[in-house]
This record gives sequence, structure tokens and C-alpha cells, in this order.
Amino acid sequence: MVLNSTVVLTLILLTLMFGAGVTSSVWGFTLGREALTGTTQPDVRPSSNAGGKQGTPAKGDQVSILKEKDILKTVKARIEGRDPDKTTAQGKNKADKASSKSATAKKTAQGQNASAKFPMNSRDGGITLEVTAANQRSNSMLLDVSMKNEGTQAVRFLYSFLNVTDNQGRVLSATAEDLPAELPPNGQIFYGTVSIPTALLENAKELSLTLTDYPGQKLQLQIVGIPVPK
Repeated sequence: MVLNSTVVLTLILLTLMFGAGVTSSVWGFTLGREALTGTTQPDVRPSSNAGGKQGTPAKGDQVSILKEKDILKTVKARIEGRDPDKTTAQGKNKADKASSKSATAKKTAQGQNASAKFPMNSRDGGITLEVTAANQRSNSMLLDVSMKNEGTQAVRFLYSFLNVTDNQGRVLSATAEDLPAELPPNGQIFYGTVSIPTALLENAKELSLTLTDYPGQKLQLQIVGIPVPK
């Protein structure tokens, strides 16, 4: 009877152990399967498709292939101990400087062409009015002018009659300085300046200068095409 009880107990224990093992295996398999849900094996098959299909690298991950010419330049620069990036930057700086020099030379040439028009003069009744230069100073444009009388009589001038207009027909305010009120008939040259506020010269390229005697107003001294310096 005791033997039968021992056998029965042994069988019960073996059954429980077998059931526990099976249950643990099933439970572990279930947990592992759930953990791997959504995970797939990467596709390492070669593909010649270029349309972004499976197996083709994304567009942003494509490897750029360097040109042999660029590689040789980089290797040569490294051998000579130069930084290829720095060399490229220096070349760009040289090109920029050359362009800047070209622009400066062009601007200088334009200025010289404008200056080449001087002196500009007008003559009437033995009186000569001449503009020898035009310059920008502070907030004014200054015209260097001279006058002389090669006639037989003295001539008077009232410089409020001085008329200055630009190429757009605008009448500009101008002030004459150091010019004589009366010009003696001895051929002596008198120098002065005509000042024009630069605020009035917006978009102006050329000026015209007109002066007459006072009070007779018989003379017509006129100089046109005076370039406005920039």
C-alpha cells in the first residue's frame, strides 16, 4: 500500500513538472513572438532599380562620386603641403579682387572721360566765361569758373541773374563767389566758384550755365553739358 502511494506521488510530481515545462515554453515563445512583431529581416539582395524600389538606397543617402580631376588636384595639394580648400578660397579672392579692380578702373575711366570735357567756355562781346572743373565737396557741387574782358569797355554783372539748369530742365539754386561785379577791359582773368547744393542734383547728369550782363542784358554767355561728378 505504501509502495502504491509512493508511485502515485511520483507520477503526480512528474506530471506537474512536465505541465510546468510545457507552460513555460509556450509562454516564452508567445512573449518572444510579441517582442519581434514588426521586425523584418533586411533585404540585402542586389538591385539595379533606380526608381527608389526596395533594396535601393534613399535619394538623400546616395554617395557622390568625385571626379578623377578633382581627386588628383586634392592629392597634389596635400603632397605640396597646401590646403586645397584654402587654395580654392584664395583663387576666389583673387578673382574678386580682379573684378573689383576692373570696376574701379572703369569708374576711374568714366571720371576721366567726364573731366576730359574741361575746360568749357562761352564767349560773347569780348567777354569769356569758362568752367575749368567740377567737384563734389561736402553738401555742394562746386564749379571752378573764370572770367575775362577783352573788349573796350567795362562790363557789370549781377550774379543773381546766373541761371543753372540740369538735363531734366529743372532750375537750380546757385551761388557765385569771388567773381567781380564789374569786369575791366584789360584781359585780366578773374577766378571764382559757383556752388550748387547736392540735394538739388538728384538724378541730374549734366548742367547748363547761363549768365548775362547788368543792366543792359545784351550778352548771352552759356555753357551746356557740364558733367555732374558722382
